Amino acid sequence: MDVRLPRLGEGADSGVIATVFVREGDQVKKDQPVLELESEKAVATIPSPAAGTVTRVAVKEGDEIKVGSLILVLAEDGAGAGAAAPPSARAIDASVGDEVPEETAIDVNTGPAAPPPGVPLTPAGQSVFPVVHSAGAPPPASPSLRKIARELGIDLYRVRGSERGGRIVMADLRAYVQNVQRLALEGRPAAAPPAGTREVRPSPPGVDYSQWGPVTKQKMTTLRRSISRKMVESWTTVPHITQFDEADVTDLLALRKKYAPKYESKKAHLTLTSFALRAVVAALKKHPSFNASIDEGAGEIVIKNYFHIGIAVDTEQGLIVPVLRNVDTKSMFQLSSELHEIAEKTRARKVSLEEMQGGTFTISNQGGIGSGHFTPIVNTPEVAILGIGRSAVKPVVREGKVVQRTMMPLALSYDHRVNDGADAARFIVDLVKEFESIKDADVRI
Repeated sequence: MDVRLPRLGEGADSGVIATVFVREGDQVKKDQPVLELESEKAVATIPSPAAGTVTRVAVKEGDEIKVGSLILVLAEDGAGAGAAAPPSARAIDASVGDEVPEETAIDVNTGPAAPPPGVPLTPAGQSVFPVVHSAGAPPPASPSLRKIARELGIDLYRVRGSERGGRIVMADLRAYVQNVQRLALEGRPAAAPPAGTREVRPSPPGVDYSQWGPVTKQKMTTLRRSISRKMVESWTTVPHITQFDEADVTDLLALRKKYAPKYESKKAHLTLTSFALRAVVAALKKHPSFNASIDEGAGEIVIKNYFHIGIAVDTEQGLIVPVLRNVDTKSMFQLSSELHEIAEKTRARKVSLEEMQGGTFTISNQGGIGSGHFTPIVNTPEVAILGIGRSAVKPVVREGKVVQRTMMPLALSYDHRVNDGADAARFIVDLVKEFESIKDADVRI
């Protein structure tokens, strides 16, 4: 049987082979690991779907492969080592990938009939449409539509958007597919773009920077490419606004100093991020529109009644955001223990894709590095993220007197499509109150 790369999770459609555990002639058991794949932000283990003998290994370390790519050929037990069985249903399913959800599926039969066998979808050597979107930034489209286009192999740079600013919607994608089929059936070249449409390259040509002096080149890792793609998508699809404030954490730091040794003795680390988890969830319960996502296809705002908080972790390979689940149900000690455990797991690149999915809100704490105020980028499909900077002792007025207090900078970036400035102001005011109202009883073990 042909063993192909299965889909590992939402948005995980490719990766780089990190380790190959088997060689030709090896006997493997069902679910035995056959390779490790660095996919998106995790290193995932790929198991064998059946027991048998490896008759061919089709990949090597460093290869970049996509969902459906052949990994190895396996002669199942009883089938004979010299002949590979036909692909199983599981292997075929893996090569195709997940189906497009029914509510967003493109019905390619609503227009011209599909091409007959032997007729290519696109005329040989030609693009159906020229590039029509500006260079340097991805075409404007929702994350869900990008996923559909990626799975169908459609280059969005060639799809003309009908909404304001050239934004591509599902109707545009459907029209594109129907035009591809029509042109293929007619066997004629694609029509030129309408007058006034400027054809551009999807990316600028490379520049030889060495002509001005010495350079050092570093190949972008899979993780760095993933971060780059995610950040560009978020910045170009989400109208970002950042609300700033400061929280007085003088008393909170005293609590931390008091209880940190007890937490350490039980292998848990009481940090400012531990307190932030508690404060953020309390504020989200008062302002649920910040614990949400947009369903653009349905035209709905989805309010989530659970609190899975993502924590931005700085690793040697780049930024990774694992998720702590059901934060509202856990004690400060439980949160501190889980936070330390998942952070260590993330830095060792042992966190799974499942542990990075399902987040409802993200916290990025740069205080330990020494940063002050900053403007974090929303971790889509979430609609808000909290940035925490380095605390500093400042003179402040309390009851008419100037006193020294330790103030912690806060930066709330949010999706302006869901929340307005007044909403964000109310949220961050309540968040500050939650930081300043944490008591001894909340921390005591």
